[in-house]
Amino acid sequence: MSPRLLLALTPLLFVAVAQADDCANAITQGEMNQCAAKENKAADSELNSLYKQITARLKDNPEAKQMLVKAQRAWIGFRDAECEFSASGVKGGSVYPLIYNDCITAQTKTRIEAFKTYLKCKEGDLSCPVPEA
Repeated sequence: MSPRLLLALTPLLFVAVAQADDCANAITQGEMNQCAAKENKAADSELNSLYKQITARLKDNPEAKQMLVKAQRAWIGFRDAECEFSASGVKGGSVYPLIYNDCITAQTKTRIEAFKTYLKCKEGDLSCPVPEA
């Protein structure tokens, strides 16, 4: 390919990236899949941040911290299996990444809310395993 042609096509690369970043206006399946993956990544980052906050509060209670680790691993296994099942009807199709990532994101957002509840525990609340900050 000639250098001139490469140079002429370079701006088109940036247009595709810019369009993919505008998730509210995603039109193609590829753009929608990218947006679903991006939303999933953002939810996962928030979940990881909350998880770190909880483990920090449990630093003086290694038994509770280990139970959280065990629960989180079990939850990840459930989430993945649930979403594989949920998206199984479209497995192999171009929409699969969208359906799968949407499910993962929804499950993650539910877990985020549970973690936020743990982080709001008040001293004396016997139903809450995470100590107040």
